Amino acid sequence: MTQLPNSLEARDIAFQLHSYADARRQEEAGALVIDKGDGIYVEDINGKRYIEGMAGLWSVAVGFGEKRLVDAATRQMEKLPYYHTFTYKTHGPSIKLAEKLIEMAPVPMSKVYFTNSGSEANDTAIKLIWYRSNALGQPERKKIISRVRGYHGVTLASASLTGLPNNHKSFDLPIGQVLHTTCPHYRTMKQDGESEGDFAKRCARDLEDLILAEGPETIAAFFAEPVMGAGGVVVPPEGYWQAVQPVLKKYDILFVADEVICGFGRTGNMFGTETYDLQPDIMTLSKALSSSYQPISALLINDHVYQPIADESNRIGVLGHGYTASGHPVAAAVALENLKIIEERDLVGNVKALAPVFQKRLAGLAENPLVIETRGVGLIGAAELSHEALSATPGALGARTNAEFHDKGLISRNMLDAMAFCPPLIITEAQVNEMFDIAEAGLSSVAESL
Repeated sequence: MTQLPNSLEARDIAFQLHSYADARRQEEAGALVIDKGDGIYVEDINGKRYIEGMAGLWSVAVGFGEKRLVDAATRQMEKLPYYHTFTYKTHGPSIKLAEKLIEMAPVPMSKVYFTNSGSEANDTAIKLIWYRSNALGQPERKKIISRVRGYHGVTLASASLTGLPNNHKSFDLPIGQVLHTTCPHYRTMKQDGESEGDFAKRCARDLEDLILAEGPETIAAFFAEPVMGAGGVVVPPEGYWQAVQPVLKKYDILFVADEVICGFGRTGNMFGTETYDLQPDIMTLSKALSSSYQPISALLINDHVYQPIADESNRIGVLGHGYTASGHPVAAAVALENLKIIEERDLVGNVKALAPVFQKRLAGLAENPLVIETRGVGLIGAAELSHEALSATPGALGARTNAEFHDKGLISRNMLDAMAFCPPLIITEAQVNEMFDIAEAGLSSVAESL
């Protein structure tokens, strides 16, 4: 009989394939095993404590170990642990959460459709958009535009929207019907002598040129994050959204705001849609919807989107789409309690109050010679490192810096050489300073070692 490995680390290597990892390196180095969490901190199985500077995956808004969410899950588990929303059936938590989200929406919305992840929400949005085009007698209107460096998930269609090469390589992606337009990152995409305002206008012209080249009658929708997250925390240049949205309106192209990271307070308003005065037809939500205590996501669609879909389902006799766990009662109950906490504790107000401190400390990282740019809004930001400093391929310096942060007690995430910061929204001013003190020390250690 084969002897099984004893330690959790060894058993992880033996049995689990990880996301966003080099599987061969995983076999050699293993993984950091997190055992518990409290507030903005997590602890590994060896008792080492870390500031979770990424809120897990941009998502644990109310922090770790929130008993109210545990209790909400327990109560719902005891009452109705599972039911579905197929075939004219439903349950209280999904109804109440749908009602709450329509009430919270920053622009008029008509219906909520529940899914289980941001990827599924964006995949479903594409399917509903195609369904709607057929309902309108516009079968040619199927192309979707997103942006280079945009991130919308990793399922088949959402990974195609995602504009990052490593999400496409060897997966035979993107699928057809998905197009990408200019990334609105001023420093890397500007032309010589081009002002930020002129760059924003050029991004809009690039979008319009793509629409005209493909044929406006073939373009169904434009997907975009208010602030790009996994693409490196790219904050749109001044005037960008004011230039882009009229182009979409001009050609009757639906606008999908991916609020998976920005939603529920991250940018200093409840939604990034408010921060940038957006007018989306569809909003996709996840992550901080339940603080990731339970897997749940949602699409909010306006009446302009809903009515043709309803007509088509009536013509066919069914909307032939759904997930077993859509609107799961436990996930919905936890999300409802999570939203209550965000509102009762005024976590959006906490973001507004701490944003100046957070952004000042973030900008201060640029004093390190390795940092070539900092960018951010609210309680999200990134420090971009110069990979040439290591005379290595892009991402090597970021990985080295990430490891140094870990050693000093801070969990960040390097997106190639952009070091991201996105702590739980419950963070205090003292904890913001503690986080950036560690980041400064980590950057200094790396700089001194080169």
